[in-house]
Amino acid sequence: MKKGNLSIHSENLFPIIKKWLYSDHDIFVRELVSNATDAITKLKKLALIGEFNAPEDEKYSVQVEISPSQKVITITDNGIGMTEDEIDEYINQIAFSGAQDFIEKYKDKASDDQIIGHFGLGFYSAFMVADKVTIDTLSYKEGAKAVKWSSDGGTEYEMGESDRTERGTSITLYLNDESHEFANAYRVREVLEKYCSFMPVEIFLKDLDEKVEENPEKENEKKEEPKPINDIHPLWNRHPNECSKEDYIAFYQKVFHDYKEPLFWIHLNMDYPFHLKGILYFPKIGNQYESIEGTIKLYNTQVFIADNIKEVIPEFLMLLKGVIDCPDLPLNVSRSALQNDGFVKKISDYITKKVADKLVGMCKVDRESYEKYWDDLSPFIKFGCLKDEKFEEKMKDSILFKDLDDKYTTLRDLCGEEQEKTLYYVTDVNEQSQYIKMFKEAGKNAVILSDVIDSAFIGQLEYKNKGLKFLRIDADIQAALKQEDSDEETKKKYDEVAKKVKDEIGDEKLNVEIQTLQNNSIASMITLSEESRRMQDMMKQYAMPGMNSAMFDNGGRTLVLNVSHPLVKQLVENTEGENFALLSEQLYDLASLGHGSLSPERLEKFIQRTNELMEKLNTV
Repeated sequence: MKKGNLSIHSENLFPIIKKWLYSDHDIFVRELVSNATDAITKLKKLALIGEFNAPEDEKYSVQVEISPSQKVITITDNGIGMTEDEIDEYINQIAFSGAQDFIEKYKDKASDDQIIGHFGLGFYSAFMVADKVTIDTLSYKEGAKAVKWSSDGGTEYEMGESDRTERGTSITLYLNDESHEFANAYRVREVLEKYCSFMPVEIFLKDLDEKVEENPEKENEKKEEPKPINDIHPLWNRHPNECSKEDYIAFYQKVFHDYKEPLFWIHLNMDYPFHLKGILYFPKIGNQYESIEGTIKLYNTQVFIADNIKEVIPEFLMLLKGVIDCPDLPLNVSRSALQNDGFVKKISDYITKKVADKLVGMCKVDRESYEKYWDDLSPFIKFGCLKDEKFEEKMKDSILFKDLDDKYTTLRDLCGEEQEKTLYYVTDVNEQSQYIKMFKEAGKNAVILSDVIDSAFIGQLEYKNKGLKFLRIDADIQAALKQEDSDEETKKKYDEVAKKVKDEIGDEKLNVEIQTLQNNSIASMITLSEESRRMQDMMKQYAMPGMNSAMFDNGGRTLVLNVSHPLVKQLVENTEGENFALLSEQLYDLASLGHGSLSPERLEKFIQRTNELMEKLNTV
């Protein structure tokens, strides 16, 4: 039995490993299973070049065994194995030094500049969860002797001969008191599925304490073979021509636990100047109130690294769901280092280009499907245009707008060759229904912009397209729908009546105008200038919880009284009548109801006033 010391620094190393990686302490499973997989992969390569004669019926696998009663985990592979000299070199020296260098390099990193994936701890990650670790191994080399190594996580280790007869390595972890959660098959399965679902060697999980009921009647029946927890041939590694629609959908539902089918997908495959494979899915959004949160899983050679690494994957693509496997991606680098890495930037640009090419191609070749998917695609594409200039440049002629007749068109078609163009839009077809009705009756059209992101998006369109102006359908209704201007004398009279109406209402911030509109069925309406609305929207967006909505009223509201309506005409002709004040307030509240809602106080007065008017009518 050989005894030795790892290093005078090891007493400090293991506590650092435990504390520094506390939030990610489940990575020991990934590290140890990855090592086991590598051992098998190396043996396969030796067999290919004739340096190892593998039995014809050889089945390679990694076995993860749990003993809840003993609080022990064992990870076994039938790979290359190790000799005593190799353990001394790789475990006592290289692996230990690697773990030590890893900790020294990154232990002082701030939490906001964390290390991607925490790769590199390897074998010594076992001491994050174990008081004692043993290695039992037999090398593939002819005449090799089995070796057993053990350490309690201190400065000493023991190494000697073992009675093992099967090629490969078993690593046994005696869990510490804080890590008993991993002595549970369900918990370990959860971690294996998180990190190892697509590792290239079959992985099996077994609960050693699980009792198997014996049934004498079923002795002659063929026993069901255990199933691996992973898929060694992930869909992204297959050629797109080999994948059916059903394959893509089944993979999506399995990986993302989403019962809904995706709209469509993009299969990524690049070999130069870097290797990258993956599948990006465009999910279906249930309704406009549903949270739009995607998940892009990043892998390195089929080993899971992390979700949504925005330094690698463009931010706007986080609305999608997908997997990306890039073996060339640098591991154990900080987020800030990734941000400034030119190679990583090329990966990000490539992904952006492939997504844009797919969408532009669909718009040109399969416009019917593109229009059908547009409501789901719209938030993603608009967000991408706001965040990525190259994406916006590619997509600008493939952005659709739905009009009041539910027809889709592009900005180029809407504007034509005009240098100056005003486009009217609707944000809520129900709330703005009376304005829509007036527009349709006047033979005018508008586009529907109901996405939360539309406010910022149209601002960018106006900035990039000189002469383009977006106005909400209720922002300037009289300019769009009023009839020929009245003579100066009539205008003067209307201004006088408007001032009197404003005085009766008593709102200093309210503008009142009397106009002759083409429609005679609506007596009054509220308009709000586009500038005021956008300012209010911005203030609301950054408001603190509990702030009174009245604080966002910075003016810009106009009460438009339509003199084409008999009631307003009567009001204008009878300014000294006893019901002038009553009608002025009633018309204002009716317009406010059509524009949105009334405050509780105003609603109460509106009901009282309505009853009063009904009583007056009853006496006629």
